[in-house]
Amino acid sequence: MPIILRLDRVMADRKISLNELSEKVGIANVNLSKIKTGKVSAIRFSTLEAICQALNCQPGDILEYKPENSNK
Repeated sequence: MPIILRLDRVMADRKISLNELSEKVGIANVNLSKIKTGKVSAIRFSTLEAICQALNCQPGDILEYKPENSNK
């Protein structure tokens, strides 16, 4: 998949744990963990907004596009 989730990197930069972020965002640990590890195929804008607000970041800090064909 050409979209890479970088939530783990942003969390490490902000020195925030999964439990702490879960409480701030209001999402179950298990669901936030799936986002953190990239094991999701979709994310709601409301969830992305809450994560960005809690981490004081932009969506582009969390999401990265990497083309599958980088020969171009």
